Amino acid sequence: MIDYEFSEHAFDMLKERNIREAWVKLTMDAPEKQERHGGMVHYIGAIGEYGGRYLRVVVNSDVKPQRIVTLFFDRRLRRKS
Repeated sequence: MIDYEFSEHAFDMLKERNIREAWVKLTMDAPEKQERHGGMVHYIGAIGEYGGRYLRVVVNSDVKPQRIVTLFFDRRLRRKS
């Protein structure tokens, strides 16, 4: 399990976008895809309970605990059927 905390922005997005914290945990613990951009890691995973849409969780991995910077359902990625 990854040790993490939410930034204020990420916490606001969690509530505003109706994203469950369990989905964030699932995506970070078992991502379907992981991208690294500098000190940021993007965890990506399909959420079956949300029509298979892909959740992208952006994490600053340079700090301890790792900080979730933002999270969103990525419209650029295709849904799983």
